[in-house]
Amino acid sequence: MVLPVVKLGTLALKTLSKPVAAKIKQQAAIHPRFRQSIVGIAQANHRITTRMQRRIYGHATGGEIRPLNEEKAVQAAVDLIGEIFIFTVAGAAVIFEVQRSARSEARKEEIRKQELEALRQRDEGLARELELLRQKIEELEQLAKQRGLSGIFSFKHATADEAKLAKPA
Repeated sequence: MVLPVVKLGTLALKTLSKPVAAKIKQQAAIHPRFRQSIVGIAQANHRITTRMQRRIYGHATGGEIRPLNEEKAVQAAVDLIGEIFIFTVAGAAVIFEVQRSARSEARKEEIRKQELEALRQRDEGLARELELLRQKIEELEQLAKQRGLSGIFSFKHATADEAKLAKPA
């Protein structure tokens, strides 16, 4: 029951992050001080992406890159901010899922170790009990030999005799 709720919660968080990112973009575009600061970031991003595109397509990289006008720079910066916000929310959701899964696996592994330890202890207990029973049988055989009842308590020999009798038939 918890698993579907958590997965639905992360899906809802990812879905809700898109309208929030749009609102952040809208507010960032109209806030005057923020607008001034993001123009420089947008221009630097424009220069970097233009140089990468030129290198990828084999064009000359030494030429001058025209700066974006202020509106395009602001739009590019707020788009970048929106994408970074969505990526951050999605990344946080993935990290949360991985950690939750790791904790779940650790709990399962701990339960397996406890079960294995219980089985090992049970096996050791049964081995001790078997050894005690063997010792008691040996003591009974020794007592039977001393009292002359070896034929009655000779379990090992009786099964071997029965096997010898069954073979000729």
